[in-house]
Amino acid sequence: MADMNRISRRHALQMLSAAAAAAIAPRIMRAQTITPGRFTDERASLEAYTIPDWFTDAKFGIWSHWGPQSAVGDGDWYARNMYMEGSAQYAYHVKRFGPQSKVGYKDLIPLYTADRWDPEHLMDLYQKAGAKYFFSMGVHHDNFDLWNSKYQPRWNAVTMGPKKDVVGMWAAAARKRGLRFGVSEHLSNSFDWLAPSHLADTKGPYAGVPYDGQNPAYADLYHDYSSMPADFAKTAEAMGRIAPDWWKLQYFNRVKDLVDQHQPDLLYTDGGIPFEQYGVGTVAELYNVGPLTPHGAPGTVYFSKTKTDCVDGHSCVVDHERNVLGSIDPVPWQTDTCIGEWHYKVGAKYKTPKKVIDMLVDIVSKNGNLLLNFPLPANGELDPEEMQVLEGITAWMQVNGEGIYATRPWRIYGEGPSTKVVVKPSGKEFDPNEGKKPDLVAEDIRFTTKGETLYAFIMGWPAAECNIASLALGGPQQPRKAVDVRLIGTEEPLKFVHDATGLRVSFPQNKPATADIGVTLRVRFV
Repeated sequence: MADMNRISRRHALQMLSAAAAAAIAPRIMRAQTITPGRFTDERASLEAYTIPDWFTDAKFGIWSHWGPQSAVGDGDWYARNMYMEGSAQYAYHVKRFGPQSKVGYKDLIPLYTADRWDPEHLMDLYQKAGAKYFFSMGVHHDNFDLWNSKYQPRWNAVTMGPKKDVVGMWAAAARKRGLRFGVSEHLSNSFDWLAPSHLADTKGPYAGVPYDGQNPAYADLYHDYSSMPADFAKTAEAMGRIAPDWWKLQYFNRVKDLVDQHQPDLLYTDGGIPFEQYGVGTVAELYNVGPLTPHGAPGTVYFSKTKTDCVDGHSCVVDHERNVLGSIDPVPWQTDTCIGEWHYKVGAKYKTPKKVIDMLVDIVSKNGNLLLNFPLPANGELDPEEMQVLEGITAWMQVNGEGIYATRPWRIYGEGPSTKVVVKPSGKEFDPNEGKKPDLVAEDIRFTTKGETLYAFIMGWPAAECNIASLALGGPQQPRKAVDVRLIGTEEPLKFVHDATGLRVSFPQNKPATADIGVTLRVRFV
């Protein structure tokens, strides 16, 4: 007993961590086990998958990219950049919290309080705004699980921070309202991403003093590098996915646990399918345990950012982060983006409702879906500026949603000045282009179809008349003769002339409240 009294607090923590790791190790180190079904950890088995119609019909989802990093209020990748000597977030951390060798990321997790978080109220707002599916973040690169995690028992949202099953509460709120529920996992990059936490300052009063990532008492958060090369922490790339097999198996077990507990309709991976059989196994698990379509096919959706993972609509859906395609893709796809930064940043400049709707309409006209993140602060409540953006989206969608949901592309996606601007791809897998696209104006038109009906989105309010040149009789698109044109939201027939120059539509004098964002014409033909 006298010896125990002399054990330092740090040594005691190390012993506790070692004991926890020993308890977890047998579960982590067993061979991966996929729930039996038609899909396995062989890529060829995934080719039996096809994208369910409900996803192609849904068009619009909202995402809560929310976790402990959001609680700091200084934007994305904080848990990494706070250890990047010389970076803006490193300087912010020192000024607000003190040196990284004394206050590490682990010490910031209690800031994630969620004390004003009301998922039921937020889901009411998101449903009213027109979202047909909702995403919760499951785990970011920071290695902190947002559910009651079997394989990360110390660093999860039930044990620390809000002490709530964030994923489970989001899921219940979404499903109560008939929304499809998804989770995002960014875990596969974590082993490399947290490498800077294993370093130390190179200059100043704390030069050479290790950051807390080197402390073995916290290896279950910052990772165990004991088997890695000596310079691994200095050379690891943020999204490198260089990791030992024991970590790859832990990755599989944790994502499987997330899928099995919450059975999401959608699963987003931040990158391509990782770690070969371990990553393919997570996809198989999703498809084997998830709901089925009425025809017995998988009713779930897995997203990869690597196009070769998803061949011709099989295996998965391609996700384009902050990126919009330049033409119609015959296979459904998704853009994910944010109104500001991914993690909450105080004072961030947000996209306007006009910008969001421009993106949504353009994406849908090209056979895509939009997943839009509203970042939440530590307390879990939208700030006033975010509410303004959400209210603007809501007002427009409540009038014009008919031309969005359950539609398919027309023969061309649109016309107007924006279609003349070509943003050349850089050849990089991750090449955000949303900021390079021009804002849409009243001369820009986008098309969708539903059965025999054509929807023409006029992305602004014309002075008195607009001419849709793509509908010229006898022109390249060979449209039939229009017999009825109406402005959605008013339902009054509009005057029009349809001839070899196009469809010229006269607009009413009374301008709808959301017309500056855009209006929608419903066109029916003989």
